[in-house]
Amino acid sequence: MTEKPRRKKVAITGFVEKKHKGEKIAVLTAYDFFTARFLDRAGIDALLVGDSVGMVLYGEKSTYPVTMEMMLAHTSAVAKAEPAALVIGDMPYMSYQPSLKTAVKNAAKFISEAGAEAVKLEGGIEMVATIRRVADCGIPVMGHIGMTPQSIHRFGGAKVQGRNEKSRQYLIESAQAIEEAGAFAMVLELVQADCAREITAAVKIPTIGIGAGKDCDGQVLVINDITGMYDIFQPKFVRRYAELPPLIEKAAEEFIRDVKSGNYPSDDESFV
Repeated sequence: MTEKPRRKKVAITGFVEKKHKGEKIAVLTAYDFFTARFLDRAGIDALLVGDSVGMVLYGEKSTYPVTMEMMLAHTSAVAKAEPAALVIGDMPYMSYQPSLKTAVKNAAKFISEAGAEAVKLEGGIEMVATIRRVADCGIPVMGHIGMTPQSIHRFGGAKVQGRNEKSRQYLIESAQAIEEAGAFAMVLELVQADCAREITAAVKIPTIGIGAGKDCDGQVLVINDITGMYDIFQPKFVRRYAELPPLIEKAAEEFIRDVKSGNYPSDDESFV
């Protein structure tokens, strides 16, 4: 395959400018070196090394078991691909909630040890002090509001947020507070579309939707979802762009057949 011309690196400032230019932002998750390379060659704006790795690569039922060690390892693998896309490391459960000191220490590890260029953490108004402290240390922070997976038990499951006035007001106030605290962008997850539209208009930083309608400044999906590699369930907001499992199964079946028939390896595939 012919290498595409090297793209200009997506910096935090450029990421934010896309909103003001009216340019939609495309974000996908990545957890390894080669996937990061493929997605970067496709022209993705940002690679989120999400704590969704626990579910889509490790078979966990939630993101709760994901550790800092896991996240740093996967973030490092993505960063080593040296993508033009912005690399964002997702801070796992209890890596930032206990204290400001804990949050800063762990956020710094994503930057200094794993090679991320920003971190993402979940929570609304209650996380403003944490966002401000991390951002004040020079670490770019992406917020995350709506249905936040690390608080899924509090919501009673993956339920759409912003469907009543109390929820809408909380989300709008949280978005404005997150912006004021210094976040450069925020994810809106499972937010009713009209509420997400209102939030997007209320802040100057980009909103990246996932199950939050078309009026966000950008969209993010999990790479394993859009390729069919996570086939346990398919959320309503996921669009499948490929079905890789049948291709992988077919390749494996052909390999098994060739090995058992003695057709592999051939003389050309042997050292004689």
